[in-house]
Amino acid sequence: MQHMLTGVTARYPRLNSTYRFDSGDNRSVKCDPFDDGAAYEMSFVMSDDIAKELHGLCLEAYKNASALDTKRKWPDKPTLLPYKRTEEGEVVGKCKLKGAYGGDKTQPPKQVDAARSKLPDDFELTSGSKCNVAVVVVPFNTGSINGVSLRLRAVQVLELAEMKGSDDPFSAVDGGYTASATPPADDPFGLPDATRARFKRTASALDDLDDEIPF
Repeated sequence: MQHMLTGVTARYPRLNSTYRFDSGDNRSVKCDPFDDGAAYEMSFVMSDDIAKELHGLCLEAYKNASALDTKRKWPDKPTLLPYKRTEEGEVVGKCKLKGAYGGDKTQPPKQVDAARSKLPDDFELTSGSKCNVAVVVVPFNTGSINGVSLRLRAVQVLELAEMKGSDDPFSAVDGGYTASATPPADDPFGLPDATRARFKRTASALDDLDDEIPF
């Protein structure tokens, strides 16, 4: 079941490469697509209205899969769901795409701008960016665990947040030197264009929270 999550806020996106969790470093690290646990992934913050719709779709997909499976008994309700409400009151979801399925390397999730133009392969989506995210709702039951996951398909960047570099000790200085986006005619070095593409902003009305979501 395909679904579009509209106007969500990206959190910790890792889409320019496959990553796996390194227990020694206690963090995600870049890896080969065929490594165990390798995946493209991102978390996202969504409004309650978006979360309610997704919750209903997850339950529907799980129920349909249960009805079609004649070999295995499925619990009445899924144990694992791809979203939760945090202590701060945010509803945070997660989606991912494995680096390989059945021995075949997967294509990275497609990333486009607000005008649907394809972004460069090395484009790095930043936390805090506003996006539309295309996913596939995937129910599963291994016998020991069951639930619903979100398989990442594509991301449309509506508003790109500034990349925050933890190792940058400087702040902008008005009137100081800035690199020219277009090299002057007598520039022998041919400096590359350092201008980041601007993305259209879209209005996303997020309604107040209520108590109807059961998570």
